[in-house]
Amino acid sequence: MSDTPRSATPAVLIPFAIVTLIWGSTWIVIRDQLGVVPASWSVTYRFLIAGVTMLLWAWRRGDRITLDRRGLLFAAGLGLAQFCLNFNFVYRAEQFVTSGLVALMYALLIVPNSILARIFLGQRMGRQLLVGSAIALGGVALLFLHEARVHPDNGGAVLLGLAIALAGVFAASAANIMQATPTARAYPMVPLLGIAMLIGAAIDASYAAATVGPPVFDWRWAYVGGLLYLGIVASAVAFTLYFGLIRVIGPAKAAYNGVIVPVIAMLLSTVFEGYRWSPLAGAGAALALAGLVVALKARRPNR
Repeated sequence: MSDTPRSATPAVLIPFAIVTLIWGSTWIVIRDQLGVVPASWSVTYRFLIAGVTMLLWAWRRGDRITLDRRGLLFAAGLGLAQFCLNFNFVYRAEQFVTSGLVALMYALLIVPNSILARIFLGQRMGRQLLVGSAIALGGVALLFLHEARVHPDNGGAVLLGLAIALAGVFAASAANIMQATPTARAYPMVPLLGIAMLIGAAIDASYAAATVGPPVFDWRWAYVGGLLYLGIVASAVAFTLYFGLIRVIGPAKAAYNGVIVPVIAMLLSTVFEGYRWSPLAGAGAALALAGLVVALKARRPNR
């Protein structure tokens, strides 16, 4: 038997890298989705596209698309947590703070994921995973300190944006833990996710109609192209890969993509939003990367 941890093998590292690169680019795309179309309708369109894409893919693969009552209830819970609450919070947070800073909040996903995995899945964090988490969170703290120094006069809006993003983090963590349960493993992932996305889109549409009125659409090529990218690449493709990682290496390690995503998002924010790096921010990014390397070499949780 090889001494290489499963999380350090190409079968895990390649999809991990793909998901990280995709999600690192989505934050700036989401920023462009805000404006003409209310956030709730943008989220609705995104997961309508994603859900249809997933079910077409499932049909092409020959997967059974229908779910029994237990499967439908599970898909509804997943749709509410991941594809409704999580993303409505994300889109609204970006109305108050930069996309890079919202992405930075999601680096904290490793904390609730690790705690909930211990409570509900019985997965313990080994010493090396704890050390990697501490290093990475130290890097995140430096990035936060940089933001506080750069925007000292906009504290109220920043705190509101961060609080909204934090609510999204907890919703995402609940969905992550759900994907690691025996119930999730009992159903083919592609049709399960497709149905969860469509249920999430239906909840999003109901909420949007009740709060902001009838559907609104933006026919700019940038909005339409961004919507297709978010729905097909960043949702249908990326969530399939990410939830597959959760089932293999556990939610604690899988959440480490959130440590690298903010670095990519902040690089893009530098180009498109005028984000300014400092030695403090650079040190934070370096620590986050170092923590990721340490954590992914850990053996637990790694069934």
